[in-house]
Amino acid sequence: MPPGCQRHARWAWLAGAGAADNGGMQGKRILLGVTGGIAAYKAAELVRRLAERGAQVQVVMTHGAREFIAPTTFQALSGRPVRESLWDPAGEAAMGHIELARWAELVVVAPATADFMARLVHGRADDLLSTLCLATTAPIALAPAMNQQMWQNAATQANVATLLARGVRILGPASGGQACGETGLGRMLEAGEIADLVEPLLHGGGPLTGKRVLVTAGPTRECIDPVRFISNRSSGKMGYAVAQAARAAGADVVLVSGPVALPAPPGLKRVCVENAAQMHAAVLAELPGCDVFIGTAAVADYRPTVQVDRKIKKRSEQLTVEMVRTVDILAEVAARADRPFVVGFAAETDQVEQHALEKLLRKNLDLIAANEVSACKAFDCDDNALLVLWRGGRRELPQAPKRELATGLVALIAERMAAPRAPVAAPAATPAPAPAAGLA
Repeated sequence: MPPGCQRHARWAWLAGAGAADNGGMQGKRILLGVTGGIAAYKAAELVRRLAERGAQVQVVMTHGAREFIAPTTFQALSGRPVRESLWDPAGEAAMGHIELARWAELVVVAPATADFMARLVHGRADDLLSTLCLATTAPIALAPAMNQQMWQNAATQANVATLLARGVRILGPASGGQACGETGLGRMLEAGEIADLVEPLLHGGGPLTGKRVLVTAGPTRECIDPVRFISNRSSGKMGYAVAQAARAAGADVVLVSGPVALPAPPGLKRVCVENAAQMHAAVLAELPGCDVFIGTAAVADYRPTVQVDRKIKKRSEQLTVEMVRTVDILAEVAARADRPFVVGFAAETDQVEQHALEKLLRKNLDLIAANEVSACKAFDCDDNALLVLWRGGRRELPQAPKRELATGLVALIAERMAAPRAPVAAPAATPAPAPAAGLA
C-alpha cells in the first residue's frame, strides 16, 4: 500500500475506534491551564486541536508561562482573551475566578510543571490557575512536563500518587529527548494524544471507568544456570501501551511485567516478575475482582527441568537441556468459573488468522489480538498492526504506533464487553505437545 494510503487508513481506523472526530467535543467548555515550562509551546497546538473538535477553550496562564509564550498566541487560536491574574480589575469585577471555575466542564493543565503539581497537592491558591483548580468541581487532567530526574524524584512521585488518589488524571509523560539534552521520561505528550485522552472525560469518564483490568506484558526468563536463560524477543512495549490505554479509559490497572527496559507507567500498579512461575503466581494473586484480563506477555511454554546452581562449563560440543511445560496462564484464567473478560495475544509467523482463531477457540477466549512477527514486524518495534478476532467477528487495526493501536484495542474491548457474550464452549481436545522447547 502506498505511504499516503497507509496514513489515510490509519486515521480512518482511529476515527472508527472512538478516537478523535471533529464533533466529539462540540460545545464543551475546556479551561486550559498553561504553566511555566519549555513545553508551553505545545499548548498552542493543543488549543487548535481542541477547537477543531468543537470545544470552547479558555486559556489561563501562570506568570512563568509568559516567559515561554505570549498570551496573544493563545488569544488568536482560542478567540478568547487569556486570563492571567487574580488581580485583574476587569476579570475579577464579578469574582471572575469563581465564574471560570463554574464555567469549565473540564480543566486541563498542559504543561503541568513539578512546581504546579506540588502546589496543587498542598492546596495552594496563590495564583489564578491554582485557585481555579481548588474552586472547580469539573474533572482535572494534568499533562506533566519536566526533566527526567525531576519526574523520577521521590517527592514528585509522591505528589503524583496523591493527585491520582484524589481523582486527578495524569496524562503521560512520554519518554524521549528533552530540552536540557537528557533523554528519559518527562516529555509532555503531543497535542493530539492529549486531546484523545481528555475527550472521554467530557462524557462521564472513559469506557472502562469503574473496571479493574489486569495486564501481563514482556517476556519471561527461564534460567538454565546462573548466567544463562531461555527467553524471547518481546520488549513489552505493546503490553505497556495497552496498560496505559486501559488506565486512560478509566480503569484501575495492574500490570504484571516480565523483565523489560521500560519505566513504570504512571497511575497504575506494576508487579515485576522474571519467570513463568512467578508470573503465574502474580496473576493468581491479582486476579480476584478483575473485570478484564489482557494477556500480552510472551510467556515461555517450556522451562528447564533443573536449574544448575553453577555455571555450565564448555566441556563438550553439545549441551542437552531437558524441558518441561509451564502453566498456561491464559487458558487457566479463561477456565475459571469466576472468569473475567479474557483477551489473548497471538504472535504468528504464518497463517496468522487461522492459528489465532484456533487459539481463541481452544483456550475459550473472548477476544484475541493477532499479529505477524516475521521479518522484525512487531518485536521491539514502535509500530504494529493487529487482527482482532472473536466468535463471529473480526476487525483489523492497521499499522500505527503501538500507543495508538492500544487505544483502539481498548475501545474495542469495551465495545465487546457491552455486547451479548457468546457462550463459552468446552475445551477442544488437542494432541499432546512434542517434547521440545518453545516459546509463546
